[in-house]
Amino acid sequence: MVLMNLLSVDGLASVTNVLDLAGVFASALLGGSLARTMDFDLFGFLVVGFVSGLGGGMLRDTLLQNGPPVALVDPLYVPVAIAGALIAFLVSFSELTWDRLFTVLDAAVIGFWSVVGVQRTFDAGLDWPAAIIMGTITAVGGGAMRDLMLRRVPAVFGGNALYATVAVAASAVMVIASHFGSPSIGIVAAIVLSLVLRWGAVRWGWGLPNGRDWQPKSTLGSLLQRGRKLRPDAIRLLRRPGRRTGAGSVHHENESGADTSGD
Repeated sequence: MVLMNLLSVDGLASVTNVLDLAGVFASALLGGSLARTMDFDLFGFLVVGFVSGLGGGMLRDTLLQNGPPVALVDPLYVPVAIAGALIAFLVSFSELTWDRLFTVLDAAVIGFWSVVGVQRTFDAGLDWPAAIIMGTITAVGGGAMRDLMLRRVPAVFGGNALYATVAVAASAVMVIASHFGSPSIGIVAAIVLSLVLRWGAVRWGWGLPNGRDWQPKSTLGSLLQRGRKLRPDAIRLLRRPGRRTGAGSVHHENESGADTSGD
């Protein structure tokens, strides 16, 4: 009976709101934990928690242009974000406890907000490509704003195992399930998938390939990577065979190979 209720419009809207508020609280708590590591005062905790908890949803709602952001019209959102930041300010966790809690909360937030972003996009009348994009933005937008505000490299850019990739995968699962008329299954599957992928990424170092081992294979690419100026002999190597040297060329040689260019 519960699953059937979730398939109704009212039931799905209620579940979406609950997941959204849960994501706000958890993300505000995570933001407050970062404020603690940086020795912020109470106001700093509240600001970081507010941006972390509400930034992604407000960005999503602004892009969707489907009325004012939910956080500005629903009276629960701001108090929930403040509560998460206050708990981080008042309660001190041990390092081991916090490591475990952070991993679970972080993964849960990605799943919650991917589902919410997809559903809000469908409610606005947009199709599945926009739903996946908005689901991803909802999941990672607040964290990216928080990291930029704290002068950190946003986690969405990689370097710390899977993050935005998990949001894309969870959003895609929700989109597929909704397409087949089973949004309740999509909610469960998206959250479970985000938990599994994020845990595996943290536990076993799953991640996407980066460009650290990439090496350019062309003369131009090598020169640009090394920051060198293009030498005349390098330019000749890049020219196509048989191409004549025009009047505007950088370098001229006579038949004996002597340099005839001016100083």
